[in-house]
Amino acid sequence: MNHIKNSHIAGVTGLMLLIAFALHLTGLAQYKDYVLIASSVVAGYFIAIKAFKALRMKAFSIELLVTIAVIGALIIGEYVESAVVTFLFIFGAYLEMRTLEKTRSSLRNLIDMTPTEATVIRPEGHIKVPVEEVNKGDRVLIRSGEKIAVDGVIVSGQALIVEAAITGESVPASKTLGDRVFSGTMIDNGYIEVTANRVGDDTTFAKIIDMVEDAQESKTTTQKFLDRFANIYTPTIVVLSVLVYALTRNVELALTFLVIACPGALVISAPVSMVAGIGNGARNGVLVKGGEIMENLSKIDLVIFDKTGTLTKGKPEVTELKSWGMDENVLLRLVAEAERLSEHHLGQTIVAEARKRKLILDQEPQHVAIIKGGGMIATVAGSHLAIGNRKLMADQGVAIADHIEAYATEREKTGNTAVLIAIDKQLAGVISIADQIKPEARTAIEQLRRTGVKKAIMLTGDNRHTAQLVGDELGLDAVYAELLPEDKVAWVNTLKNQGYRVAMVGDGINDAPALATADVGLAMGVSGTDISMEAADIVLMSDRLDQFAHAYSLAKATVRNMQQNTILAVGTVVLLLAGVLLGKIFLASGMLVHELSVLLVTLNAVRLIRYRAQGSAGKNAHDVTGHAGPMNQPAT
Repeated sequence: MNHIKNSHIAGVTGLMLLIAFALHLTGLAQYKDYVLIASSVVAGYFIAIKAFKALRMKAFSIELLVTIAVIGALIIGEYVESAVVTFLFIFGAYLEMRTLEKTRSSLRNLIDMTPTEATVIRPEGHIKVPVEEVNKGDRVLIRSGEKIAVDGVIVSGQALIVEAAITGESVPASKTLGDRVFSGTMIDNGYIEVTANRVGDDTTFAKIIDMVEDAQESKTTTQKFLDRFANIYTPTIVVLSVLVYALTRNVELALTFLVIACPGALVISAPVSMVAGIGNGARNGVLVKGGEIMENLSKIDLVIFDKTGTLTKGKPEVTELKSWGMDENVLLRLVAEAERLSEHHLGQTIVAEARKRKLILDQEPQHVAIIKGGGMIATVAGSHLAIGNRKLMADQGVAIADHIEAYATEREKTGNTAVLIAIDKQLAGVISIADQIKPEARTAIEQLRRTGVKKAIMLTGDNRHTAQLVGDELGLDAVYAELLPEDKVAWVNTLKNQGYRVAMVGDGINDAPALATADVGLAMGVSGTDISMEAADIVLMSDRLDQFAHAYSLAKATVRNMQQNTILAVGTVVLLLAGVLLGKIFLASGMLVHELSVLLVTLNAVRLIRYRAQGSAGKNAHDVTGHAGPMNQPAT
């Protein structure tokens, strides 16, 4: 560990400085110089090693500047200066590393939460095995107080589970038969048996750690610029210090100029802020996949929401079933047989209703085809089924009688999604399904507006009546319904062309293209599909929209923090160089101020770890009043 080595070196050289000071007080000046030279060599050796390694990589590092300055100070007999500079540099590096560790604390805490073993139910009994030996399909037993080691589905028992590692929520969630559970979470109270669906590196928790690690290593646009700047700036300072010596013939002034101009605080000003910001997001259930994404999010001024599973809970219920010419339960069973192969929220809701009515589902559907933005077709028990919206019916050549159209429209006006069912090209029924708006949705949208979002709109494949009801309830600027996935992509492109910085929030397979097209794509992590999570730039792990509001405020705070650090770093260097040229700053005192500036930059970034977005009473919030005119319809 570098910080341990630095602390040891700083401790030894600090003690040697105290000894040198004691020798000075006792009048043993000759021995004092020996101790100071030894102290300079001990600390300087490790600084020079780092400088040499950087040179081999064709990089001009801060260590190189310090090494040159220390050698020069030793040559001209400035032993106090050389010893103090090397001590301050090593001690400053130690403090910087310790402070930087705090910015990475969220990642370290995540890694500490990783389960190491699991109890697997095998024919020979309950066996405790290392987590690496758990196989997909194994039945895993988890008791109260134990960590869950796999992603899977509960097949027995019930429990209160703390899912803070995944969702950022500290309140335990009640889980029972059929519910999904995740690796890295812990049972607060209860007992469950789980069938493992994902193990090892495939678990959601393992992917979270990988995402956070990759994000913290990625570089922002600002950071890339500062890196390029440092590669030019450092050799320029070496040349300028030579010029200072050539003009003044003052070696000490030239060496002081060399050290004081080190861009240490400037080089770390961006990455330290970004690491802290990404760490804060991870701790609050927001996975930002990189520093550049964090910068992009801070500039967003228009947000597009999908409806089902994003603005609504994504747990719809069948509110009414109407059939023509056949028994309701017979119709429901046929539809549920086909929908068992669908991943869509509405399809799963129909299957759940059939099971709730204890209908036997034992027919294997044939010739199944999922029609994106329309529904599905399948053959069940010799009957050809078309299940979906009006567009699908039109494409399948199914005529909709006036009284059925009137019934479907009336259901939609009351907030339901009307799923039309045709059997052998004849309309046989309508299943009405309703979903509830998420309780935090309105507050989250209001907070987004206060912190800089100018427009919030909805793009959905659902019917226009249901979509408009949700839009009116949440105060959205515009609602566009009955869209195909390619229509959503066209909307995103149109809005970007109008000059908006667009964020898209969704959770389904049909949202993945739009998520990838937007300036920033945000996916719902728990209810979302793997495809949408892969396509998105940011993943909201608890499916709560207030996490998005926090992420947006956090992105702005992170970029603001990065700018503060840059100004502090540049300002310190300018003031120090002015002090050097005016003869007010010397080598040791300048190095002390320089190291303090590095420490201040890291301490400023650490504040982001505990950052929480202010609520409705936030002092920094500002209302965005007034709405722009109507948007142009994109070509689809």
